[in-house]
Amino acid sequence: MLGLLIVAGVVVGSAYAGQRWLAERSAAVHKPWFAAYVDVTASPRFAFEQLGATANREAVLSFVVALPQADCTPSWGGAYTMAQANASLDLDRRIERLRQQDGDVAVSFGGLKNSELAVSCTDPTKLKAAYASVINQYDISTIDLDLEQSGLTDAEAGARRATAIAKLQAERRAAGKPLAVWVTLPATPQGLSEDGTNAVAQLLAKGVDLAGVNVMTMDYGQSLEKGQSMQTASEKALTGVQRQLGVLYQRAGIQLSSATLWSKIGATPMIGQNDEAEEVLTPEDAKGLNAFASSHKLGRMSMWSANRDLECSGNYVDVKVVSDSCSGVKQGKGDYAASLSTGFNGSLSQNAGVVTSPDATAAAQKPDDPATSPYQIWSTAGAYLQGTKVVWHHNVYSAKWWTQGDLPDNPVLQAWQTPWELVGPVLPGEKPVPQLTLPAGTYPDWAGTTPYNTGDRVLFSGVPYQAKWWNTGASPAAASSNADSSPWVPLTQAQINEVGTAR
Repeated sequence: MLGLLIVAGVVVGSAYAGQRWLAERSAAVHKPWFAAYVDVTASPRFAFEQLGATANREAVLSFVVALPQADCTPSWGGAYTMAQANASLDLDRRIERLRQQDGDVAVSFGGLKNSELAVSCTDPTKLKAAYASVINQYDISTIDLDLEQSGLTDAEAGARRATAIAKLQAERRAAGKPLAVWVTLPATPQGLSEDGTNAVAQLLAKGVDLAGVNVMTMDYGQSLEKGQSMQTASEKALTGVQRQLGVLYQRAGIQLSSATLWSKIGATPMIGQNDEAEEVLTPEDAKGLNAFASSHKLGRMSMWSANRDLECSGNYVDVKVVSDSCSGVKQGKGDYAASLSTGFNGSLSQNAGVVTSPDATAAAQKPDDPATSPYQIWSTAGAYLQGTKVVWHHNVYSAKWWTQGDLPDNPVLQAWQTPWELVGPVLPGEKPVPQLTLPAGTYPDWAGTTPYNTGDRVLFSGVPYQAKWWNTGASPAAASSNADSSPWVPLTQAQINEVGTAR
């Protein structure tokens, strides 16, 4: 479907180990979509069927959880079985009304409250049947696994979930029915927690073909740096998750391109006032986040929630207390949906059949070129101070602390495990940035007749260099063109108009 090869012979319950795949989706196939979450059981009831009269006709209905009195029975918010939701909420009819207007729905399992099905239902057969009953009830092609609390931390529940979803997806595909599976996870500005990466790894190991990872760009708490905007924190979170997802696929034996990884990322901000009193996603933040998501070609944009996309009335006194039915900021009705959805014109149905496809003819990556790189090419022998920027595999990295010999793209999952922070790709047309110069006398000027020991520092045309090994007569000028063989490494790289000193 959509011009992609469908992976034949899906082996359920087995890892992808041993396969080195390069999956690349063409621009023509990429159909990023927007769908706001709708809290089905919230009061006052949100008329999601009326979205059919707007520009954004799709919704992610939430949340399906285990019925408290019957662990393997799916329910809406623990309050309504599927039959009760049809009778009391007219849910089935409202979904069909939205579809009459060219809209559609996905269903989200889990959420912050109540018990996700895999946590409560320990019978694998009944669990698979529970998921299937919801999918069949509403004839949906996209599901969302919102993993929080025990739904995220319970490893045994995670294994049951992954096995059930893998079997369900394989059976549906064999019957010609697509099933896109998104996993929604909390994050910090550094990316996913260890529980989050474990959850993704479990799904991949069991053979689930993930449509993507949807990042909750919200409620950062103590991980939010002082003065950091929600837009900036969210962009950092998405960048971190994109890197982590590449590592997770690598470990599963699947090599994905950077572009494909971005298309497997979704973003879901909490509009307006977040649960954390000091966190507010402003309308300006929403526009900025959309611009970032569009430029990186994320596969999905959502928001929590359509119920809240309007200004609170004057009767709502304390807007710092989160409301289920308004945003807590000044806005027009539907403003957040309009801002976040710009450029996300695809649909659930267009993307439901997308399958991660193998390509055994991966082209070798061209080496980094100093003439087209804004910063020095990373060298294994180089010593890099905090703040130093380097280029490695066509990406720019910044050193978080002094480092030597640490690969910038070392496949670690957590940000604290590497001294390098990914800044972004080298852009077309870039040239080397002039290096930071220091005042005369900061270090001795380099002299061709002087012998230098490891660690000695000199100035060469005002640029500070450090000796990697004993040398004499080797000009630091060669360090930029042949960093590996040069005995010299510049101590720092300058940003444009940056002023600083080497330490």
